[in-house]
Amino acid sequence: MHDVVVVGSGPTGLMLAAELRLAGVDVVVLERRGSQTPVGSRGGGIHARTIELLDQRGIVDRFLTEGTTIPAATFGSTRIDLSALPTRHPYTLALFQNHIERILLGWAEESGVTIRRGIEVTGISQDPDGVAVETLSGSVRAQYVVGADGGRSTVRRDAGIDFVGPDASRSSLIAEVQVTEKLPDAGKVDERGVHGLHPMGDGVVRVVVTESDIRRAEPTLDDLRDALTDVFGTDFGVHSPTWLSRFTDATKQAASYRVGRVLLAGDAAHVHSPTGGQGIGLGVQDAVNLGWKLGQVVRGESDESLLDTYHTERHPAGARALKYTMAQSLFQKADPRQEALRDLLDDVLRVDDASHRIASLITGLDVAYDLGPGHPLLGRRMPDLDITTPDGPTRVFELLRDARPVLLSFDGSGLGISATVAGRWTLPVVGDVPAPSAVLIRPDGHVAWVGEGTSDGLDDALHRWGFTR
Repeated sequence: MHDVVVVGSGPTGLMLAAELRLAGVDVVVLERRGSQTPVGSRGGGIHARTIELLDQRGIVDRFLTEGTTIPAATFGSTRIDLSALPTRHPYTLALFQNHIERILLGWAEESGVTIRRGIEVTGISQDPDGVAVETLSGSVRAQYVVGADGGRSTVRRDAGIDFVGPDASRSSLIAEVQVTEKLPDAGKVDERGVHGLHPMGDGVVRVVVTESDIRRAEPTLDDLRDALTDVFGTDFGVHSPTWLSRFTDATKQAASYRVGRVLLAGDAAHVHSPTGGQGIGLGVQDAVNLGWKLGQVVRGESDESLLDTYHTERHPAGARALKYTMAQSLFQKADPRQEALRDLLDDVLRVDDASHRIASLITGLDVAYDLGPGHPLLGRRMPDLDITTPDGPTRVFELLRDARPVLLSFDGSGLGISATVAGRWTLPVVGDVPAPSAVLIRPDGHVAWVGEGTSDGLDDALHRWGFTR
């Protein structure tokens, strides 16, 4: 019996599996696809907090060398500057999902992750001792199973977890094709939505077109031709598709991220409009929050109740991100009322503080888990400060490479690693905060305890999270 089975080897599944291996867990990934390479380039881009998580694990340069950094994001029609955010990564990284998956696969394999391909999961059943994962080729048993198997998750369905939220108001086609006609000079926005054709090189054109009505069936090339003709008066001679898919703006979230020994992460836990580029990042953040917790439970260092904090922390964070995608998707079509709202928001967002708050929301830097009252750092991600320890100069994130908790002491009290800091303590949204005397940092980079001149509460925090000094 395995410790953990992860169903799905997309970005979420790969990140989670690697996190579990860092925790010393026996994990196997079951993937329906015969190859890791997705059909088509898929979505593209991750934001600052996700980039920070990759930095915490020491693999961020693998992504930065292949992507393009853009120090801005857009809300409505307003360009929001990200360069002033208090992070080493104040930008969006444009990088298609097929490249993100390939890089994460390399890291997962280096970590010793086992991936079984061509395995279609047909159902699950759990009992007090474990979970049976049924496949077309037999049964696999584990202590826990994590569904990272997408919006139509078999794991979520068989666990009986409701998927709650607004249904689709429109559907769109996305494809990578070749064309025989000249492309339009620009995209188009009408009462339906956004439409465009963009050359990707080597004769390949990426097409996005919003349909006249909501459809959910598997799309055909004729569907694409009809939709393009409807909008542009021509289908541009599209042919030879390498990827053709249909997506909607349906926004759904799992009512619970955990039922017993079954957990959900990524698109299995939440789906939304791709507007705003939140999908990959949300899944990676789920994985990093869950990995160390599940590892400690499997190793017997923490009670199963620790897994409940995965839902209580990530469900609200996911819900907030989903609200953002719904608001953003409102501006993806031409409508006089929505244009009036967009213009009003543009005026509001020109106020620096408002723009900074939206930037922090988009990038995930404003996520603060509710760990109770206390110092503004508590529950927020630890800033990547330049520090000096007895071993010499370093950065905070370099201390998180092996996904273990870190206790830092800044007042010479000897509570943990003695450190001195150069510079201010500045948090997104909050601004400058008083320097603490010590901090306890969880493996996911969030602050679990803050010392303010004493060690009061440290033992409780260590016990709460299953850490030892």
